[in-house]
Amino acid sequence: MPSLSKFLADNPSITEQGADWLQHLAGDWNLVSDLLRSDLVLWARTEQGPTAVAHTRPATGATVYYEDPVGQVVDAEENPELVALLDGEVPSWEWFPTIREERDAVGMLVPVRRKGVTLAVLAAERPAPTNAPTANGTRHRELGLRLLRMVASGAFPIEGAPVPPRRGAPRVGDGVVQLDEHGVVQWASPNALSAFHRFGIEGQMTGSNLAELTTELLQTRTPVDESLPLVLMGRAAWRSDMQARGGTLSLRAVPLTEQGERTGAIILVRDVTELRRRERELITKDATIREVHHRVKNNLQTVAALLRMQSRRMKTDEARDALAEAMRRVSTIALVHESLLQGSAQDAVHFDDVIDRCLRLAVDAASATVHREGTPQLAEAQVEVSTQKLGRVGVIRAEEATPLALVVTELATNAVEHGLSETGGTLTVRSERTGAHLLIHIEDDGAGMGSKKPSGLGTNIAVTLVQGQLGGTLTWESRPEGGTRATVDVTLDPFAVG
Repeated sequence: MPSLSKFLADNPSITEQGADWLQHLAGDWNLVSDLLRSDLVLWARTEQGPTAVAHTRPATGATVYYEDPVGQVVDAEENPELVALLDGEVPSWEWFPTIREERDAVGMLVPVRRKGVTLAVLAAERPAPTNAPTANGTRHRELGLRLLRMVASGAFPIEGAPVPPRRGAPRVGDGVVQLDEHGVVQWASPNALSAFHRFGIEGQMTGSNLAELTTELLQTRTPVDESLPLVLMGRAAWRSDMQARGGTLSLRAVPLTEQGERTGAIILVRDVTELRRRERELITKDATIREVHHRVKNNLQTVAALLRMQSRRMKTDEARDALAEAMRRVSTIALVHESLLQGSAQDAVHFDDVIDRCLRLAVDAASATVHREGTPQLAEAQVEVSTQKLGRVGVIRAEEATPLALVVTELATNAVEHGLSETGGTLTVRSERTGAHLLIHIEDDGAGMGSKKPSGLGTNIAVTLVQGQLGGTLTWESRPEGGTRATVDVTLDPFAVG
């Protein structure tokens, strides 16, 4: 099914300004659909003929389309009204019968204009009425028709108004208030009345100025959004939150115009008290989690510093090396917590940054070990051991990042100590990720391991972590061009895919 974006990209006859206008309309036409309780279909000219390029269903009533009509092409001879409107003729504002396979329906065709140019045609279709309309339904329909007239005159969507965000945005079903050009309430839906009464407004609202009704409630120390007065008067197509007495209302104003003059406004209102309370809780929890990661990182760095101080008091190289290895492992875990502290998600780690720091840590630690052993090639080892990182791991869970970082550090340290300590060379970490499957190759171009199987505490730790915590495999092999390659093969948690 082609999208509106694809249609606009495939039709160079639509100007950039016209394409932006249609995109803006499709981003905000749920308001019209909900008021009219109608499906909206956007029809435009293509090489095949009049084609449906976008569709939305109402959240306040039944749909007449079981499947989206986007991509359908109509016969121009059987739909002369549609073709006439695409050619720029004046629309009819009467509902006319249409026949759908799903049910009988009535519809209305409206041109979508901008600066006098017809860009497309908007079809509004709803099930044929079987009962007399309710008072609320009649009010909704009248407001929806006023918006359709604004669409036909090029006044809706409102130019310069931001497309409302989905999170917490009020919709027709949440509550509707109709204002006149002076900001006086002409009508309010039952849901809107309930929201304002819970907020603290008492008595009759009809005939009162909405901004004046809320002034007394807002005389608190709670900061007030500077755009709120314009929203309450219906003068600007903005959104604003209103807080008082522990409650929060989300308001959205849609000015109504005729021939360029403001004649009133639609105010959508939603009680978001519970939603904002949960958001504040999440912000508090996020700050708490960040503080925990910060303190854990600091504590681990303190432990590493204590191990470093203790190693200086050791009388044997074996004891100093053991404490240095413990210090390196603690520092690696601290790196993961530091990445969690810096990242936007508190349970995910950008692992490529961790790899870079693990490589520096491994090379520094291994070089220090070589120096303590008095190896004559110390200068060459420190100067000639270079590192490179190829490929990308991406984002992984914190639970997987800690053992994987320890594994990479252990294998990199082993490669420097046993493969490059005498000859120098290049330490390479190459990552290959396909979906949840991850391969990490730690390679060196040193002397190679020959027939001797890797052993030691670092090797045992790496094998245990890969098999026990990551559920993967760890293998070693000699590189044909010389040196050794260790390969970590794991399947990550699906959370991190993509």
